Amino acid sequence: MTTIDNRLNEMWAGCLKNDRKQQELLYRTMAPKMLAICMRYANDKDEAQDILQEGFIKMFNNAHRYRGEGSLEGWIRHIMVNTAISRYRKLKPMVLVDELPEQNDYYANGYNAHGLEAKDLLKIIQKLPQTYRSVFNMYAIEGYSHQEIGNQLGMSELLSRTNLHRARAILKDKVARLTSDRHCLAC
Repeated sequence: MTTIDNRLNEMWAGCLKNDRKQQELLYRTMAPKMLAICMRYANDKDEAQDILQEGFIKMFNNAHRYRGEGSLEGWIRHIMVNTAISRYRKLKPMVLVDELPEQNDYYANGYNAHGLEAKDLLKIIQKLPQTYRSVFNMYAIEGYSHQEIGNQLGMSELLSRTNLHRARAILKDKVARLTSDRHCLAC
């Protein structure tokens, strides 16, 4: 076990005793990583911070449920993702997959992601419609199956697959445009 794991376990032991200092220390230690997760599901940083706060409140209120199986960080991450999904369900806009015009040239243009920074990709993901963004994050980043996504978001497995396909197409198009714009600026 690493020194970081030992420190996290010490903080966690304090959290289980409702030690406010240990709770704050754990929050300060884990918040930056968890905020990055929340940013993938949120429209902006303010919404991500709301998800983060709500997730930590859930985590502290349910601290007794962590049994030490798996990593503490993984358990906290799972809570953050579920909090973001719950928020999505509450605010779920009625977005049908056919609301965005389909363009047949999405796959025609290859792209070179060389030079794109993570913040640029995050901005592109955040601009996806909420349903597409949630499905994309859950499948491509969190590793959920389409059946699990459908169950979590209240849609069919086929609709989950369709939303993922469309999200990827939009992302490829936007990345291609961004990289070509940058290439033109460098000329």
